[in-house]
Amino acid sequence: MNMSNAPQSSSAILVPVPLTPEAFAPFGAVLQAPSPVGLGGGNDRGDTRESGLSRVAAEARAAAQTGAGRAINGGTAERFDLVDDLQLGARGGRAQLAVFRAQARRFPLELQALERHQWGSQTFVPWGRGRFVAVVAAAGPAPQADALHAFVTDGHQGIVLWPGTWHHALVAVDAGDFLVIERAGPEADCDIHTLPAPVLLPRSFLPP
Repeated sequence: MNMSNAPQSSSAILVPVPLTPEAFAPFGAVLQAPSPVGLGGGNDRGDTRESGLSRVAAEARAAAQTGAGRAINGGTAERFDLVDDLQLGARGGRAQLAVFRAQARRFPLELQALERHQWGSQTFVPWGRGRFVAVVAAAGPAPQADALHAFVTDGHQGIVLWPGTWHHALVAVDAGDFLVIERAGPEADCDIHTLPAPVLLPRSFLPP
């Protein structure tokens, strides 16, 4: 978390940091091209003794970081299983694939509300190259401003938000299309939390 009080303002300032699997693990999984075999530490998958979301997160991180793929299609391709279960079947849910065509946001940007989806994950992957900022807070009670975290992608990374993770709507740095996988079902699954005071994403994290 990089949060400070803005001078002469009621808004707090939240400065995004580069997205990494380790830093994002409490909120979801990072989707990125696996390291070439022989780089990134071999095939050590680390400690996956944890259960539930922690185990899934560990597996996703290990696959992305170690390049632990397997040969398919007669050896002409390699398969990398990043997330074993996107958890989209609760309460009669099903997986739905969509495209979000996003406009580039203007910074500084005021954040006024967060949302969460308790019964399914939500996945965002740029279609092509597109940077975006993931503003998140841990699952649980509605968060205050000091519980927010912000991560900026490198333009090729995607994310999976675990069920219940609080997050801001898509904050695209670059205009473009994003593939989105989320739960669809007979009941709506979107809780909205209005922040007590706006939180500001500054321009300072962007290249000059």
